[in-house]
Amino acid sequence: MDTKALRKGYLDGPWGQIHYYEQGPGEPLVLLHQSPVCARMFERAMPHLAAAGLRAIAVDTPGYGNSDVPPHPPAIEDYADCLHAVLDGLGLASAHILGHHTGAMIAGSFAARNPGRVRSLILNGTPIFTPKELEVFAGIEHKPKPLRADGSHLQEAWDRRLFYSAGWRDVAAMHRRLVDELWAGDTSWYGHHAAFAYDVTNDLEAITVPTLLLTNTGDDIYHLAKVAHRLRPDFTYAELIGGTHDIVDEQPEEWSAAVANFIL
Repeated sequence: MDTKALRKGYLDGPWGQIHYYEQGPGEPLVLLHQSPVCARMFERAMPHLAAAGLRAIAVDTPGYGNSDVPPHPPAIEDYADCLHAVLDGLGLASAHILGHHTGAMIAGSFAARNPGRVRSLILNGTPIFTPKELEVFAGIEHKPKPLRADGSHLQEAWDRRLFYSAGWRDVAAMHRRLVDELWAGDTSWYGHHAAFAYDVTNDLEAITVPTLLLTNTGDDIYHLAKVAHRLRPDFTYAELIGGTHDIVDEQPEEWSAAVANFIL
């Protein structure tokens, strides 16, 4: 068997099946995506992580990708608790955990409450919002726009994606991201709803495992990574130059190297 070939599988979770992609041997690294896309956001990086000697395991958060949809909008802690099912299903007592944006919140929540199951933690873009910012975000409507017979809702979705990814140039990857968002359907808003109702400060203060704060200067929440670093100056800190919040697509080799250098 080619240990570096991409494999797919399903695990039993609290709300049905949890889908994942896996590539490579070595130290297990669970990858948690941002909202409202899915684990495919790591597809360009996984071969590089595998080549570095990591067992990359990209998980579709429940309700995204091929994972079953929760029966109600989960909280960040609810998403985090699903990682027990992931690790148990893979036969892992512990693993390295990496989360990107919403995934970073999920990873941080899990690590703060279950340090024995986390070998190390990587928070890629840490959404450490102020109470005022959380109040503003809570008032934003994240539910999908109504469908229109002329397809203009698709154009609006494309324009919105471009707006939040200023500087993006890879049309194929942008198209895939939009397809992933549309794939989540009427419940695509669950992830952002959970994220904008959650304050990660307590988790950051409680984390005891080795942790890397990873960011890039073009990320729209780059400034928040600086806030997290001031709160926990003892954490390792690394930043890439440029990019957007889609840095994994934009600089997969550099991003993977930063991750592997911390873990290995």
